[in-house]
Amino acid sequence: MGIYLSTPKTEKFSEDGENDRVRYGLSSMQGWRAAMEDAHAAYPDLDESTSFFGVYDGHGGKVVAKFCAKYLHQQVLKHEAYATGDIGASVHRAFFRMDEMMRGQRGWRELAILGDKIDKFTGMIEGLIWSPKGGEGIDQDDDWAIEEGPHSDFSGPTSGSTACVAILRNNQLVVANAGDSRCVISRKGQAYNLSRDHKPDLEAEKERILKAGGFIHAGRVNGSLNLSRAIGDMEFKKNKLLPAEKQTVSANPDINTVELCDDDDFLVLACDGIWRPSSLLFVREYLTDA
Repeated sequence: MGIYLSTPKTEKFSEDGENDRVRYGLSSMQGWRAAMEDAHAAYPDLDESTSFFGVYDGHGGKVVAKFCAKYLHQQVLKHEAYATGDIGASVHRAFFRMDEMMRGQRGWRELAILGDKIDKFTGMIEGLIWSPKGGEGIDQDDDWAIEEGPHSDFSGPTSGSTACVAILRNNQLVVANAGDSRCVISRKGQAYNLSRDHKPDLEAEKERILKAGGFIHAGRVNGSLNLSRAIGDMEFKKNKLLPAEKQTVSANPDINTVELCDDDDFLVLACDGIWRPSSLLFVREYLTDA
């Protein structure tokens, strides 16, 4: 059967919510793909003045996307920069923190819990976008203690995920993106990109890949991955002489900060497959009430 089905799965999973600042809707459909590897996180009340939305497009498996949906927003809250109002610095650190957390015994165990065996056992997630449950939200107090065990030397998953998140606080919008999922805002009825696709053929990406010892073949990193930035994909992050942001594939996000105004209608977060099987998250802020 390969990576495509003989007939598409057209069942849709949709959800919506709102508070006094923002309302959102999301939807996903597996389509022709053999598995749904997308995940999302929607927290209109990350704190009393902040909303968080994220779309994660997995590749090579669904676990990294699910891990990000469960933990990335928590790490945004935990960073000391968040308390001082520097959301950009906090979310930047959270992207790299995902790679750190997925290593070692603790990382291996958490990924195993989120993995395919659990999905097949429950029979509840196949074909649907995955999202954290109520007990996996923003109130967990977890310092991610190091664990000893047979997988203590686990270097992290070979699968990976894009991450495109939008954080709203008052009239400030912070967008962070690694990979080719996108954030687009509608301003006076016109669409404006708030993110950039990270592809290996971009000059800056190509330069980093080659300096890290990688190569590009047929538009793919090392002939394999058609993204140049992603969370996970640890086989592309093994150069011990280089920092995380200079590895062949990096989790380093672009950060875009925008001051919202009355001309802004809504924003869309979506995987690259928005015109194919995909997940989509639609957010509209009550700007007049902000």
